[in-house]
Amino acid sequence: MQIQSQETTAEGAERIEVVPETLDDLWHLSYVIEPGDLVSGDTTRRIQRNDDNLRDKGGEREPMWIQIEVTDVEFAKFANRLRVGGEIVDCSREDQLGFHHTLNVEEHTELTVEKHLKPDQADRLEEAVEATENPDVAIATVEEGEAHVHTVAQYGTEERATITSTTGKGEYARPRKELFDELASVLKRQDVDAYILAGPGFTKQDALDHFQDEIPDIAEQITVVDTSAVGDRGVHEVLKRGAVEDVQQQTRIAEEADYIDELMERIGSGSEVAYGPEEVAKAADYGAIETLLVLDERLRLERAGEGDWDIDVDQIIETTEQKGGDVTVFSAEFAPGQQLSNLGGVAALLRYRLD
Repeated sequence: MQIQSQETTAEGAERIEVVPETLDDLWHLSYVIEPGDLVSGDTTRRIQRNDDNLRDKGGEREPMWIQIEVTDVEFAKFANRLRVGGEIVDCSREDQLGFHHTLNVEEHTELTVEKHLKPDQADRLEEAVEATENPDVAIATVEEGEAHVHTVAQYGTEERATITSTTGKGEYARPRKELFDELASVLKRQDVDAYILAGPGFTKQDALDHFQDEIPDIAEQITVVDTSAVGDRGVHEVLKRGAVEDVQQQTRIAEEADYIDELMERIGSGSEVAYGPEEVAKAADYGAIETLLVLDERLRLERAGEGDWDIDVDQIIETTEQKGGDVTVFSAEFAPGQQLSNLGGVAALLRYRLD
């Protein structure tokens, strides 16, 4: 996600110009943009022709700038777009004011959002920006006598190292162990969350066996992918197959799963935990929350006034952060989020027991 500019309006809202760069960014925006927000951007709109000199063909699409007051937001994952609908409150054509319009937001669409940002929404935007700037996956491609390491960020790939040597037989042959040791040393220097090991043949499996002995912590985070080449061509094959997206998703799921495992373990032992809106709200008031776990779908429902909680979810989040706690928003699409949903959509790991 790129944030082109951000300023505070006279009404105290934030006006943010954003450019989503990935499908993940569109998903993030679907939880930032809410009914009542003002969203603007360039679009096309079907205009009816009633001129005497033009036949009415059912309307033609014309480019224009519009601003809508949002009434509905839908993340269409399989269409790779975010649909933001609402009433047109400002427009480059005054005759379109008051009509309903849907902005189809895709990757690289420039968008301006005016709203009162809630703390978790500001955090979500910050995380999306950081995901663009910081690489989080390393791809190592290896074959006999050659290895390359690239890092992957949402803006593209960058080569970090190339290692070449003569392995096998002969006077100048270099033991494979030396190649694998040097590759392991490069991987240890990468500040990433996951690793992909790719290449043709069996060399990559031999490398993985070596890593399991020498760098077991990193080896546990390695996903193996078959490719026909190494270097740039090998990385291109990995990207084309969607392996990076799969690894990134699994990394997010793993982080949420760790929290859920800790939560269930504490519930089983009756230790420092709270779940359900009332219990969590009580824990927040006491300043006892170490990590607040809340489901994204529940956030959306409660903020839209469609939920059934008697407490204010935003108050829980704000109180938690004010008293030094962390907030993690779970995705309802993944299994850990579904487990959290079964516990009422909100829970907390506590610093101490309340009873």
